[in-house]
Amino acid sequence: MTDRASPEPDVDGVATTAHTHTSHAVPPSVNAVAGRWLWGAVAVGALLTLLAAVLLWPAGDDESSDPLLLEADTISAHIVSIELLPCSYSPLDRCRWVEFEMSDGPFAGELGAFEEATPDGFLDEGDDILVTWFPTQSGQPAFSFYDYQRSGAMIWLLAIFVVAVLLVGRWRGVGALGGLAFSLLVIVVFTLPAILDGSNTLTVALVSASLIAFAALFLAHGFGLATAVALVSTLASLLLTAVLAWAFVRTTHLTGLSDETSVMLGGLAEGIDARGILLAGIVIGALGVLDDVTVTQVSAVWELKQVRPEMSMRELVAPAIRIGRDHISSTVNTLFLAYVGAALPLLLFFTEAGQSIRGAVTRELVATEVVRALVGSVGIIASVPIATWLAALVVSEPAGPPEPAPAAD
Repeated sequence: MTDRASPEPDVDGVATTAHTHTSHAVPPSVNAVAGRWLWGAVAVGALLTLLAAVLLWPAGDDESSDPLLLEADTISAHIVSIELLPCSYSPLDRCRWVEFEMSDGPFAGELGAFEEATPDGFLDEGDDILVTWFPTQSGQPAFSFYDYQRSGAMIWLLAIFVVAVLLVGRWRGVGALGGLAFSLLVIVVFTLPAILDGSNTLTVALVSASLIAFAALFLAHGFGLATAVALVSTLASLLLTAVLAWAFVRTTHLTGLSDETSVMLGGLAEGIDARGILLAGIVIGALGVLDDVTVTQVSAVWELKQVRPEMSMRELVAPAIRIGRDHISSTVNTLFLAYVGAALPLLLFFTEAGQSIRGAVTRELVATEVVRALVGSVGIIASVPIATWLAALVVSEPAGPPEPAPAAD
């Protein structure tokens, strides 16, 4: 009796089981020469990525300024009452006097208060907030609202997300979470410090995206040939996306200074290239969709070859491309709507101001999101034929005869 759960040999002789995402089973035969070249490309890509990361690694200068007081010491507080009283600066106007109890910091257990200048403010009794304080000339502390406390709700949301991933993905979910954790680590430890250190922003983005792609794909889908195909396809599509982003950000004269945060960042840190940050955002943002498309296409080719081992390379490509068209139509629409959603307040503002659609879309605030969507979409579209042809090449025209089926008991 044939054991269907038994492992089948990979191109390198490594046993793989039938539970990988990229292939339910390794095809009966693969092109050993193409497989070796592919693993060589993966090795070269890994070496270049690591070398570039070492060269671009930030110097680690701890000296930094905080003129906007973004690192101000905050105090956790709970609002106990809100009263409508005369404003301190104008007794004829009415302000909301917010009283709160502090739970940490130098005033733990004490009550404090501050004014909301508008009578219809956004705070309510029972809200958990953060406040800051400074000493007045009389020596008494003056308090001000800093932000809401959100950590509790966000921790619960994170827990729900992790449980959902593990319940549905099981061991693959563990790998996906590992890839996500590594992605965050790369962004925090390498990408942001390297940009602030003055390194070329687009290069930093490409290196960061490559590091993330290596970890995310291999952790989530295993160290198999199918994953290697998806990785090479992703990196090729990512490079194309970067080239297009560089070309059209320049030809459309986008400055990267379309929002207040970019303007403040340019004033706070020397050597920050706002246009480079825009390019980096496009490249890193496209990665999450690209690896999904390439994995799907490689999986489609793997399954077709498994079902019909006699199919040639061209015969494999045609149905796989048809599958990719369906994926493209939904993914591009999703990507476009995501960027439109981000620019929706701006579109509403320009429409209310009486501007035409053309005038609104070509304003830098909106044009930035349009360029993001179109460049990312072109990269996604290109990833389908790249991944399909490369996967078909690997599983077609084997150098040797197919592995014989195991004899039935």
